[in-house]
Amino acid sequence: MNDQEVLYTIALTRMTGFNYQTALQLYQELGGGLAVYEHRNDIREVCPDCSERLVAALQDWSLALARAEQEMAFMQKHHIRAFCLGCDDYPQRLAETPDAPIVLYYMGSAELNQQRVVNIVGTRRCTTYGRDLIHRFVADLRTLCPEVLIVSGLAYGIDICAHREALSNGYETVAVLAHGLDEIYPQQHRETAKEMLRQGGLLTEYMTETRADKMNFVKRNRIVAGMTDATILVESAAKGGGLITCSIAQSYDRAVFAFPGAVGNPYSEGCNNLIRDNGAALITSAQDFVNAMGWQSDATRTKAEADGIERQIFPELSEEQQQIVRILNETGDLQLNILSVKSNIPIGRLTAILFEMEMKGVLRPLAGGSYHLLK
Repeated sequence: MNDQEVLYTIALTRMTGFNYQTALQLYQELGGGLAVYEHRNDIREVCPDCSERLVAALQDWSLALARAEQEMAFMQKHHIRAFCLGCDDYPQRLAETPDAPIVLYYMGSAELNQQRVVNIVGTRRCTTYGRDLIHRFVADLRTLCPEVLIVSGLAYGIDICAHREALSNGYETVAVLAHGLDEIYPQQHRETAKEMLRQGGLLTEYMTETRADKMNFVKRNRIVAGMTDATILVESAAKGGGLITCSIAQSYDRAVFAFPGAVGNPYSEGCNNLIRDNGAALITSAQDFVNAMGWQSDATRTKAEADGIERQIFPELSEEQQQIVRILNETGDLQLNILSVKSNIPIGRLTAILFEMEMKGVLRPLAGGSYHLLK
């Protein structure tokens, strides 16, 4: 999409103020921001219900265009891209929703239209239980489905845990913000946000100089829900932003899942209620989620590819040596005694096998008696 179209589309969001439904209607009916400008004198033919105030406002675009030019200068300086509704880079799942933003601002490296995209949301006051759930879920999902984009909102609690676990497990992760890209809120998450620019990205519908007001957080939840295949609620009180995201996802006919919690726990009440009322499917593991989404083929293919790679890299290994490679590949570094138990090979024989594998350059011993697979 050319710069002129982007300029007029940004300006259109200024002309219509907070009424993005009107902006969306005009944009879709006429095919772009520039087209709306060109039809500014006969806008009622396109939108008969357009208010007198908006009809009058659309006559003079000078201030809106000046502000749009200012925004585009900031974007160019800070390597920000604008994705207008209808362009190839715009999140296609979000484009299918009835209230999609007509323009999104994006910093980052992740492709937003990946085959698998999920969001993980929940309370800002997550407990150790919630953190442990996310840690185990993301690590297991990475094993089952190595190519999934993780989306959340960079907020305290569940959001930031989801982003950080995604990063540590090698997933790309995108945060949907409730303000412009000239700031990071909360400030405490700035370093994580910087890391996400290299392994994910930051996305918003808001121009710079937009404050992180309460209603902006509510509105951004529709982007979180709309750009993903599924919403996963980890912990939530009886009321909260995570439940709003789940409700929006339901309205979009997207899959919604929730982890159950202890009865009486205030930060599991929202999840338990949602499951009880059939607002979310109950999951207790990544395997549950993969099965429910029908992504089992990903997991099967991942294992087959891993086995194939193993045979290609180490074709000369014996069956016992390939077994050791599989164990170390799945678990990471292991001490000799633990490796003996897992492989069911006596320590005396295992020591000889490991020495032979070391000579072949397959693994190496570490301080403390552990062995590390060389890949």
